[in-house]
Amino acid sequence: MASGFFALLDDIAALMDDVVVMSKITTKKTAGILGDDLAVNAEKATGFVSSRELPVLWAITKGSFLNKVIILPVAFLLSSFLPWAVTLILILGGVYLAYEGVEKIVEFFVPHKHDVATIKEASLSEEEVLLLEKKKIKSAVFTDFILSIEIVIIALGTVLGRPILFQVLVVSIVAIIATIGVYGIVALIVRMDDLGYRLIKKSNSEKGLFFGIGTVLVKALPLVIKSLSVIGTVALILVAGGIFTHNIEFFHHLMESMPAFIKDAIVGLLVGLLALIVVKVFSKIFESFKK
Repeated sequence: MASGFFALLDDIAALMDDVVVMSKITTKKTAGILGDDLAVNAEKATGFVSSRELPVLWAITKGSFLNKVIILPVAFLLSSFLPWAVTLILILGGVYLAYEGVEKIVEFFVPHKHDVATIKEASLSEEEVLLLEKKKIKSAVFTDFILSIEIVIIALGTVLGRPILFQVLVVSIVAIIATIGVYGIVALIVRMDDLGYRLIKKSNSEKGLFFGIGTVLVKALPLVIKSLSVIGTVALILVAGGIFTHNIEFFHHLMESMPAFIKDAIVGLLVGLLALIVVKVFSKIFESFKK
């Protein structure tokens, strides 16, 4: 009986070993979307009054956890009863990611005209500021929902065919790491300038060590957010291209002699451009019907 108990412990240890190894592999595969998630949420969590940044970020984090709670059971059910649907959702999500990446590139070179004027929060009442805050949180949580679907589906795609318990453990670990990791880093980023200002105040002179570090932190915040945005856009294209080349036979055998990341970038850009054109055409048709 004792030997049976130790054998069970050995099996559990072996399973957890496999889970840890596969979780590392899966986390690497979702790194591109995690980068975009980080960039998007760092951008959305800034621009608030300093005292409201962390509460807003906490609200978005709770929304992200709720998103995972909704998505995970549905993903596991699909994996068990409709495994082909996981691949289909993965490809459709890839189209969305490619579209979003290309749209960001087009937006950079050909900025859209925004009809709504920018409103300074200082001129708003407390009630209006809270309402604006809620809208921003809602927008961030919705974006997180889309990205969470892709993170979960990509993670699930790496363990398809394995026992359901193994799938649940690996994908759940990745989902938790994604949420805690992304929003933990975002919290550090949005407080960079505050920490910088505190160090500057503690400095006795404008040439002290604290003053130098504080100045760097304050000036670095907008650069970090812009850099994350660029990295996130590139990651979107590469992740989307990787989804197509690994899951669609035609793309898999296309340009086989080319390095994988260049191939993924080209495929991601082409699919994203095509998706953008389709969206623009349908938008024009819809607008013409409204008139």
